[in-house]
Amino acid sequence: MGLEIERKFLLPAYPASLIEAQEVQIEKEQMIEQTYLAIAGDQELRVRKIKDLAQGLTEYTHTFKRGHGIAREEVEYGISAELYEQMIQTHQAIPLIKKRTTARFGDTRIEIDDYEQISLLVLEVEFATVEEAESFDPPEWFGRDISSAKEYSNKKVWKELQQQKRG
Repeated sequence: MGLEIERKFLLPAYPASLIEAQEVQIEKEQMIEQTYLAIAGDQELRVRKIKDLAQGLTEYTHTFKRGHGIAREEVEYGISAELYEQMIQTHQAIPLIKKRTTARFGDTRIEIDDYEQISLLVLEVEFATVEEAESFDPPEWFGRDISSAKEYSNKKVWKELQQQKRG
């Protein structure tokens, strides 16, 4: 099982001026639809539909994650469009939709998630080791570190969407 090591930040505003000044260089933009199939404690099982906005290509993934905080176990693999659709139809849930912008800021690869159904911008940075993640000194524009703040987790936001659907 792989280990995903990342820190997340509550981005106060999309860095348009940094992109314009080419301090942040966009590598790709994707639309992601994410649905959780099972959530239990610190474990989650989800599927994603990921569309590359420049190329128009769509891929589908199935992911298992376990843990909280900056380091979590993760297994992710590609699935067919048919299997994805079958899981979505069976589950009858509202997907969490976000635009993901992958970019470079100096030597750091960042991912900015702009959520469609709620007003939320999250910036993520992935690391090779926990030590690297813990010693990372983010610039002020990244915003508040929310790596361990469960109220901003995708699964919590997704659960709230499902409750709105029922309500």
